[in-house]
Amino acid sequence: MKNFLKISLLSLAATGLVTSCDMDAPTQSTLDESSVYSIYSMAEAGVMAIHQSLCETNAYRGRFMPYYGMNTDVETTSGDTPSYSNRNDDKQNLRNYATLPTNGQMNISGGTDCYSKFYEAIERANMSIRGLRAYGNIENDPDMAQLLGEALTLRALVYFDLIKMHGDVPARFEPITNETMYQPRANRDSIYKVLLADLDEAADYCYWPNENTITNTTERVSKSFVKGLRARIALSACGYGLRGDGFRRSYDPDLAPEKMYQIVKDECLEVINHSSDIRNFGFEDTWRKVCQPDVSAGRESIFEIPFSSGRGRVVYTWGVKHQAIDKYQAVSEKGDKGGENGPLPYLFYDYSKYDERRNVTCVPYQWSAEYDCIQEPRSIDKWCFGKYRFEWIANRPVSSNDDGVNWVIMRLADIYLMAAEAINELDGPSEAAQYMRAVLERSISNADVVNQLMAQYTASKDAFFDGIVDQRALEFAGESLRKQDLIRWGIIDEKMAEAQQKLRDLSTRAQGSAYADLPDKLYYKNDGETLITYGLEHGDTDDEGERLEDEEGYESKGWTVSNGVSPIDDDYINGLYIQTPSMNCLWPIWSTVIANSNGMLNNDGNYGQLSD
Repeated sequence: MKNFLKISLLSLAATGLVTSCDMDAPTQSTLDESSVYSIYSMAEAGVMAIHQSLCETNAYRGRFMPYYGMNTDVETTSGDTPSYSNRNDDKQNLRNYATLPTNGQMNISGGTDCYSKFYEAIERANMSIRGLRAYGNIENDPDMAQLLGEALTLRALVYFDLIKMHGDVPARFEPITNETMYQPRANRDSIYKVLLADLDEAADYCYWPNENTITNTTERVSKSFVKGLRARIALSACGYGLRGDGFRRSYDPDLAPEKMYQIVKDECLEVINHSSDIRNFGFEDTWRKVCQPDVSAGRESIFEIPFSSGRGRVVYTWGVKHQAIDKYQAVSEKGDKGGENGPLPYLFYDYSKYDERRNVTCVPYQWSAEYDCIQEPRSIDKWCFGKYRFEWIANRPVSSNDDGVNWVIMRLADIYLMAAEAINELDGPSEAAQYMRAVLERSISNADVVNQLMAQYTASKDAFFDGIVDQRALEFAGESLRKQDLIRWGIIDEKMAEAQQKLRDLSTRAQGSAYADLPDKLYYKNDGETLITYGLEHGDTDDEGERLEDEEGYESKGWTVSNGVSPIDDDYINGLYIQTPSMNCLWPIWSTVIANSNGMLNNDGNYGQLSD
């Protein structure tokens, strides 16, 4: 479906493209709306134009996707590592809970900033929704109804991400007119309620995966994604968030936790009942298929943002580091890519050694600079995420910073764990246990480990919630879900402080800490291109490592200690967050947007406490 992103001038005119919402009124369409939205192919092009707005550099591709989900208790940057001394660097500043409205990565003139691009996508969705309702004959044409469901869902996705970024934002659910060009922030509760209602409606229009040729791909919205997104939004709507009067839950009775948990339970169970058992999908195999790409619907990946060939910075940002043009990206114009973001150094040690997710998610190596490259160890402070890998891409051109790999928005594992979370809150851990167990059994090969975890989690409702917190970290690290999870649970300050303490414990390997038994060095050799290591597991020793060097051809490098000190120093640890995370978890609206808002927008209250 990537060809839909090559939007024609005709379809751009049909969407009533705006340069920047809250700045300019829409241009006059050169096509009659009744003509566009009464013909399936033209209406489809209008809906697909929403994707085009999302895939541009300053939208998901190069701004939201690389930066929003950072930093958490499992995710940070591994290209330029966290740094307190360099805390005002524009990229660091987007991650470290001290973001300025003048940030150079975001404060872009001309209406091409991330905020404005998201509103451009919303405007395109609004045009499609209005046109399809009026002229799409949706009562009698299920394919046109599918398009309406897609437009409603994509608008909900974009609005949800806007709220995650900026909190209260202008509410635009109709195409812009001269009278509605400038609007202030609206209470996010009112937006949440519209999104929940829209998704309830969209579920009636959209096909299940593979029910129709339209939904035989993860690049199109299916009923499974509609329901999963509705569940995800419901969890945030009843959770904590930074508001103008502090960090708290909503006071709106329509968004009370028990009501939202019921939505989550109902929606997720319906998706589970219409899906294959998650244990049928291998964790590594799921990510290999994403990279290849295999966008066939009906497996674990439910919805992906579709980047066209040679577009998108997914592996560049979230993949294993490649240092030069090599055999896995031979047509590239730029070989140095991957490894921009990575797991915090201790995450590898949070997994059981029997957990398949560990070695897929946490990669301690990069690829060497030769064409016939081999794996070589990085530093303990520069792990790579491994869900996205150039070496898993099958015969796809890689150009400059772009790789054409889709960004996964939702997987079936999220449906299971959301169901488990909501059912625990409503009915208790015994009812929720089966959904947690399915996720664990899919990835952990040792039945005793699974049983031990399940006994621990089902001891009480609180224990099960703690299990959800832990397992969502291990399941979704590197997918930008964690930050919003920590915020909505109200535990972001606690978990970020815990992250700093774990980093200190790892840096010193303090007696009695979880890392006291780790050796100083990492010992390694290559079997062909594949790196074989000793020193990563608990109980590995330097004495045995030195024997491997002497007798079996291993080399060594400093790991927990390098040149007499830990690479995880105070500058790294203190750079993870600068201000209190809960009170600085939103990005301010950018100064250029405020300057062009006719006085309607500001960063008063808790929306951007910092100034230059």
